[in-house]
Amino acid sequence: MQLNHGLHFTYCTNVHRGENWPETFHGLDQYTLAVRRQVGTSATFGIGLRLSAQAAQELAESHNLRAFQRWLDQHGCYVFTLNGFPYGRFHGGRVKEQVFAPDWSTRERLDYTKLLFDLLVQLLPPDVEGSVSTLPGSFKEFVFGPESSSCPSSKLAAIRNHLWSCVEHVARLSERTGRKLHLGVEPEPLGLFENSTETVEFFGALREEHPNDPRLDVHLGVNYDACHFALQYESAREAMERFRRHDIKISKLHLSSALKVRPTPEVCAALRAFADDVYLHQVIARAPDGTLTRYKDLPLALEKLGSGIMPASNHQPSTTNQPEWRIHFHIPLHTPAASVQEDARGGSPLFNNTTDHLLELLDVLGENPKLCPHLEFETYTWEVLPPELRNENVVAQLVREYDWCSEELKRRSLAP
Repeated sequence: MQLNHGLHFTYCTNVHRGENWPETFHGLDQYTLAVRRQVGTSATFGIGLRLSAQAAQELAESHNLRAFQRWLDQHGCYVFTLNGFPYGRFHGGRVKEQVFAPDWSTRERLDYTKLLFDLLVQLLPPDVEGSVSTLPGSFKEFVFGPESSSCPSSKLAAIRNHLWSCVEHVARLSERTGRKLHLGVEPEPLGLFENSTETVEFFGALREEHPNDPRLDVHLGVNYDACHFALQYESAREAMERFRRHDIKISKLHLSSALKVRPTPEVCAALRAFADDVYLHQVIARAPDGTLTRYKDLPLALEKLGSGIMPASNHQPSTTNQPEWRIHFHIPLHTPAASVQEDARGGSPLFNNTTDHLLELLDVLGENPKLCPHLEFETYTWEVLPPELRNENVVAQLVREYDWCSEELKRRSLAP
């Protein structure tokens, strides 16, 4: 939906199953319309659409596209942003690090993302700009680790070349259609670039290869996911200031929150409920001296802590030397801080969350509403949430997240 200052706000439909177009459309028809009814808005309803490669190819068939355009008009809905991070299957089976595949070193990723833009320009209402979010180039392990099958320098060059080819495609499409379009790369823990410093370095490398070409600044930006940046122990204000100083566009804001814990034995036992077999739940631990230790996945962090074996970067085996873990597990936004789950004795809560980072991000946006045009919340973990966090159906959960966001946006004069 449209907010004040020309902002557009929605939720990402990657919370619903849909690996082909019929499944994707079923989710929209069954769940998104129900969310719209319960939110109770009379304004046109924005949709943050997730399309897999298969769904995008099927939607591109003229009869499917025309039918979807009619459906949008009939129900007072519009699409202004697409999630192009997960290329293939995203629910109902193991995803883990394969969510980064195929990465930007491949032609498949480039062609898929170009198709998403080709579809988006046919779905955008007049005078509404469009965004597509994508992965941060690759997964570090795919480039530098055991799963890499090519020279890192050649793979990095291919990633930059394919991203630039996409920028050129988006620029031509914008010029031909008169639409304002941009691609947002989404830094994620253990992605090729995962924090603001690494992201600035990546953009710097692109600029060195394409000096004084304004298309980069106009059509390529950052999809800032609050959960991901909170895991880096970055201040939202400082990260945004770094992007501003380096003239990096903010393409979209993902309103999201992560788990934050103290890894006591009781907490670690309770965390096993979050260690699902579907998604990658990276863990970044911060020691008292500020040292950060990264774990590829929550089960690995629990295993190493339980065995008393810590990575080489941290020689202290005691949990007291890692007083805080931040875990890539998207928590419903309306979940109160410090009350995700209380301990069995009724004492202090076992878990906290990173809502403070998200609220700081919204403060920054409230001070500068022109910072970013697109807002989207993305708690795609619905199906794997522990029961105590999933005691409602998905529509009710989404409505509660809408209500929470709306109140916070109103406090900052961003929503009517």
